[in-house]
Amino acid sequence: MMLYEINQDALRYEMEHLGVYKLSVAIMLGKGKITPLKVLHVRTPAANIIKQEMLAAGGDCATPGTTITCAVPHVDILLLGNAKHYKTLVYKLKQMPYFGIPDIVADLETYLAALPKCTKLADGRLLHYDSVKVMGIINVTPDSFYAGSRKKSVDAVLEQAEQMLVEGAAILDIGGESTRPGSDPVTPEEERQRVLPAVAEIKKRFPESIVSVDTYRAQLAKEALECGGDIINDISAMTADDAMMDVVAEAKAPIILMHRRGTSKDMQQQCEYKNVVQEVTEYLLNRAALLQERQIGPDKIILDPGIGFAKNDEQNLRLMQNLNALTVNSYPVLMAASRKATIGNVLGLKQTLPPEERLEGTLAVTAAAVYAGASLIRVHDVKENVRLIRMLEAIRKV
Repeated sequence: MMLYEINQDALRYEMEHLGVYKLSVAIMLGKGKITPLKVLHVRTPAANIIKQEMLAAGGDCATPGTTITCAVPHVDILLLGNAKHYKTLVYKLKQMPYFGIPDIVADLETYLAALPKCTKLADGRLLHYDSVKVMGIINVTPDSFYAGSRKKSVDAVLEQAEQMLVEGAAILDIGGESTRPGSDPVTPEEERQRVLPAVAEIKKRFPESIVSVDTYRAQLAKEALECGGDIINDISAMTADDAMMDVVAEAKAPIILMHRRGTSKDMQQQCEYKNVVQEVTEYLLNRAALLQERQIGPDKIILDPGIGFAKNDEQNLRLMQNLNALTVNSYPVLMAASRKATIGNVLGLKQTLPPEERLEGTLAVTAAAVYAGASLIRVHDVKENVRLIRMLEAIRKV
């Protein structure tokens, strides 16, 4: 007689080798994993109903102490169940068209549907995320925080682009302004002179490549797309330039929406959060909703929690730990933490490690992001991250 634990990734394999009836495997897989789900701003009577229905289904629901007496109008709740529990809950709640319950049912049905994610480029090409994709960083700036990413000439950019594509980069991200904490902005013309030649030459040399342009300026985004750019990477999530939404809508180009507060100059003085994961998630989903109002769907929107932007080390780690809060939604999620200061602070014993010594920490973040369901990883070191992802995915899918 002996006992051992089965990893979630191996559960189907073990059932099949037990000889479980095939139709039963899918049913049992839904029972094999408890997935906590947080539901925000629930009307208190609805929270009490959901609590009882989850208990009846065999799961549970964590609620604040004020819920039972309806002392407050709305509460956040935490569902504790597996797929079977949630399907049962949806069935029961569909009989209750009051207290905002239909909206909760709609969210749960979207979660349970779990449709595959993809990004549709303006030229019609589709970027599928059956495997996590790597975005290689190419900075046409003299002052990016990691010297290894700086390229001073178009020839150097092309050399770096070719190397990254050979190493497995699915996207090349071109940036013409350093946005590290405390940095000053460059003029629009200076950014334009740095970025546009790089984008144009990359697309000329490597026409099948996918190029992302890291800018929050709508005019540059428009010109970069006209030069062959494919994706806009806006660290301001369209708040720095109101025209950005029009640009991507007219070009039918995907956009990356990142969370930050303030500007690069002052953002690290704006790190006050009650719950950083919840606040970042709500912010990004609200920004994405503005695009959806313009009939721009999830295949044109990518979300980025903004590691290192208006967050301290603990908050950055909390977002890395709870990336599922974003990946559970219908949008592809980008993790961009490559060689950032939090990694140096965590790994340094007496003082932070410099960017040149943060590769191993970056790889750890990449691994965590893969497990959390990220679709894209933005990194300086393409080869190392691609190899890590391939190996980790092979282990998980065997």
